[in-house]
Amino acid sequence: MAIDERAHCGREKEDAHLKISAHALLHLLHQPSTGTLATHARDPHGFPYPTLLPFAPDARHRPVILVSRLAEHTRNLHGDPRAGFLVAHASDGNVLEGQRATLLGLFEPVEDGGGPDVARRYLRYQPDARRYLALGDFTFWVMHVERVRYIGGFGAMGWLDGSELDSLEPLSAAAEDDLLRFFEAHPARTGRLVPLGVDRYGADLTIDGARTRFEFDGPKLDDASLRDALAECIGQCKT
Repeated sequence: MAIDERAHCGREKEDAHLKISAHALLHLLHQPSTGTLATHARDPHGFPYPTLLPFAPDARHRPVILVSRLAEHTRNLHGDPRAGFLVAHASDGNVLEGQRATLLGLFEPVEDGGGPDVARRYLRYQPDARRYLALGDFTFWVMHVERVRYIGGFGAMGWLDGSELDSLEPLSAAAEDDLLRFFEAHPARTGRLVPLGVDRYGADLTIDGARTRFEFDGPKLDDASLRDALAECIGQCKT
């Protein structure tokens, strides 16, 4: 099921002069709240079946979706887990000038053991999803990314392996919860700022209800540097 390495070796040579930073892609995955999932249709067989749906990045920056067992795209994934996932961010609405990325990989249901942590994080990003979870018909799926085509604007494009997205150990759910509590209790924070998630590269939050991504000046490898970065985030975003 994995993507054939021989199929893209030629493209890698073509894109050698267009190498991009994996960090740009990583931050992009934290900015939009929706993406386009393309599965393989069962009927008519094999055709691309795209659908727009909400998602949230997990601790490894991978798209997590919440889907109904009865949905056509869910049935497609059960038949063939290979899929594409398109994310785009253009603050001025000009998609050709904005960032976008097509992720290729496999979607799998989230294992029960990780379900509570995934659900808690997802609901911070997508609070309206509570009503769907209450129905009992919806399940979480996570994408295991194998290849990515990133376009950051004219002349800024290239292919990346999924393994290039982030080589650092992700924060545990408990560590992230501690950092979120630190953010919420910080004396300089106002009610305008609501944290959604924290990772080693940045913080996701809403300011007066509008979602944004605060990028750290570099990866933070320990708790102290993460707290310092969050304090800087609060200081810059509170006004």
